[in-house]
Amino acid sequence: MSEQKTVAFHTLGCKVNQYDTQAMRERFEQAGYRTTEFDERADIYVVNTCTVTGTGDKKSMQIIRRCHRQNPLAQIVVTGCLAQRAADELTLPGVRLVLGTQRRGEVVELLEQAMAQDCALVAVETLRKAPFEHLMVHAHEGHTRATMKIQEGCDRWCTYCIIPSVRGPIRSRPVDEIAAEAQSLAEAGFKEVVLTGIHLTSYGRDVKDGTTLLDAIRAAHDVPGIARVRLGSLEPVVVTPEFVEGIEALPKVCHQFHLALQSGSDTVLARMHRRYTSGEFLTACAMLCEAFEDCALTTDVMTGFPGETEEEFAQTKDTCTKAGFARMHVFPYSEREGTKAALMPDSVPRHIREERARELIALGRTLEKNALAARIGKEEEVLVEEIDEQGNGVGYTGGYMRVCVKDGKPGEIVRVRITGADDEELTGEMEK
Repeated sequence: MSEQKTVAFHTLGCKVNQYDTQAMRERFEQAGYRTTEFDERADIYVVNTCTVTGTGDKKSMQIIRRCHRQNPLAQIVVTGCLAQRAADELTLPGVRLVLGTQRRGEVVELLEQAMAQDCALVAVETLRKAPFEHLMVHAHEGHTRATMKIQEGCDRWCTYCIIPSVRGPIRSRPVDEIAAEAQSLAEAGFKEVVLTGIHLTSYGRDVKDGTTLLDAIRAAHDVPGIARVRLGSLEPVVVTPEFVEGIEALPKVCHQFHLALQSGSDTVLARMHRRYTSGEFLTACAMLCEAFEDCALTTDVMTGFPGETEEEFAQTKDTCTKAGFARMHVFPYSEREGTKAALMPDSVPRHIREERARELIALGRTLEKNALAARIGKEEEVLVEEIDEQGNGVGYTGGYMRVCVKDGKPGEIVRVRITGADDEELTGEMEK
């Protein structure tokens, strides 16, 4: 390459997308391209799209058009979930390559092929029998925590969700590959790995040889140099006595568990086609809290699902209060074309969905303050990630609570006595 070309990336959506983007970034760098900031004029732009909501679609289209405005001569690569779902709609001005949720490892070769042929190439394939795509990531932005994708696809078909149709069937990453990437990340200086997937709870169901999520966790846990293993979003059905006992035997596993609630009403959960009741959810929470004194539970909750009554919303508030979440991600229901929920009767007016979301957000803030206050006086191990403007170290506990502490260097895990809390973070002093 006579002149080093530049490539810039923009990622919408989840941590899985962030992982896929990093894998593509490494492919370009290995091929001799230089990465630049997205706001800068680049020769190539890669947009990793999201289609979970209509808003995700809209933002994705806006970003693609923005790339063309920044540099009308740029070659644009569009990949991700929206590309998988609506490839034909994405051959916009400047778009040279459209990938879906497969073949990201071939992104450079496919782009250069399209450029050589002077055409727009759509390389989106059916996911019906798609294998797990063997991407490998060796580095991440920052120097303390790295995300590792170990699972792809979903077959749950919740009535509000489009993801199974754009991510395909369940595929699990082999255990030896998980260990190998964790080793590579440890050698690069990362202390914490976050295991993630489209439906992490389903890890191992496809291989039918007895491999479970615990095996995947152990593979990362046992790598020298990895100090923490954090789990991505789980469903309460994974929390069995065997799972809890297995986690108890793995001291590097962070005791923050993100259990996706979505609704605390049994009748709404049934309409959503979630596979648990509020009682089963609370039982899972209780098992984790009993096993781990420093357990921190986080969740996602949706308001205004079709037909949600005031009584059902009250049940959700009650379930959240009983669970005692350390943090809640709350969002109003949004219709997604192609899902069963979009055709359901008794749509909740948007202003009511948003009012209920605001009410739950307020509840979440109260619960978060309670969770932070409960850590005052406790000793915590904090992975320092950055230095703030005052020169203090800032990092996170195993429970993913943000802590500000004097001294401490990025990448260090320090023992801290928690001395105070405000609405969003803890303060502490390093143990002598």
